[in-house]
Amino acid sequence: MPLYVWIEAILFSGKWLPTLGYCPGYKMSALSFSKISSSLNTLLAAIGLLTVAVLTTPDIVGQTRLILELVLAGIWAVYVLQLIETLVMHRARDVRGRIPEIAVDMLAVLVPLAAFLLIRGRDQSLYCTIWLLKPLRGSTFFRLLGRVLTKEARNLIGVTSIFGIVLFAAALAAYIIERDVQPDKFGSIPLAMWWAVTTLSTTGYGDEIPQSLAGRTLAGLVMMCGIGIFALWAGILATGFYEEVRRQDFVRNWQLVAGVPLFQKLGSGALIEIVRALRPRVVPAGGIICRKGEAGDQMYFIVEGRVSVATPNPVELGSGSFFGEMALITGEPRSATVSAATEVSLLSLYSSDFQMLSSSSPEIAEIIRQTALERRGAAPKA
Repeated sequence: MPLYVWIEAILFSGKWLPTLGYCPGYKMSALSFSKISSSLNTLLAAIGLLTVAVLTTPDIVGQTRLILELVLAGIWAVYVLQLIETLVMHRARDVRGRIPEIAVDMLAVLVPLAAFLLIRGRDQSLYCTIWLLKPLRGSTFFRLLGRVLTKEARNLIGVTSIFGIVLFAAALAAYIIERDVQPDKFGSIPLAMWWAVTTLSTTGYGDEIPQSLAGRTLAGLVMMCGIGIFALWAGILATGFYEEVRRQDFVRNWQLVAGVPLFQKLGSGALIEIVRALRPRVVPAGGIICRKGEAGDQMYFIVEGRVSVATPNPVELGSGSFFGEMALITGEPRSATVSAATEVSLLSLYSSDFQMLSSSSPEIAEIIRQTALERRGAAPKA
């Protein structure tokens, strides 16, 4: 039997495999450490960092200190198991696709280990602060941030260049104006640079204040420049985030729309119109989607999952089906209650968007109307 199967059996299932042969039905226990959720990683990191903070207190000695160090050792052991399971149990292609996460996992293990082996004294525990990276290992936000920074790099570099120019110019002007009045604070450009940084960022610590009228006038101008520069930075990043999130939403909605059989024969132009009109929605199993007697202003397309229509003879609808079209077309109240038989992914179409869709894609609107008439003649379905 392969070595990794033995390791998996010992570490993660808590018991030995019954035979030495390969077990095709064998599954890992729920203690698969590579699947530790981000919330649990955050919890462990928070406990570890709080423990490190407490250990910096000089009064913590003796048994209390030992207990806290054992807490750190336990968290480190969990991270070791997570790293082993990731490296040993996963296929090579899976590992290559998870290099950033594995790098964080390795740092979380190796840095505290190196500190334990090479450093003596109470500063050993400080190296556990590397665990700050653990909650970030699978964060989609930082991937999004990376894409935004890459896309907006030219604009950000341009604004940063302006910041540097204004910073040096402000320090130079302050040096010329204030060097004779306050030589201890403005006696050189490097000394004046600190004042320029605090003023340009509008932090204003107050440890260095121009005394002359010209110096204070300069300070006011520098503050206003700082407000404008930081506003540019914020605007560039906000626009970048908005465009990236909108692009991701468009791609996701496109994939959902393309999965609905009703739309699969449409061209890209028509699909774009539909993607802009439809709104995604996920309903958990047992959730009510619409109730009988309610006013209906939208219909639904089922992308994935099943819904139950509470008619005298209950009906289930699956992927590719749609419902709620009667209330949308005729304006009548809902004729049946529809609930999610399983977790269901839906696309909703509001009445105002349906009118626009009827103009741009009359074939889709006609299919919906035909289906609505057939259902009305047969049995009510929301």
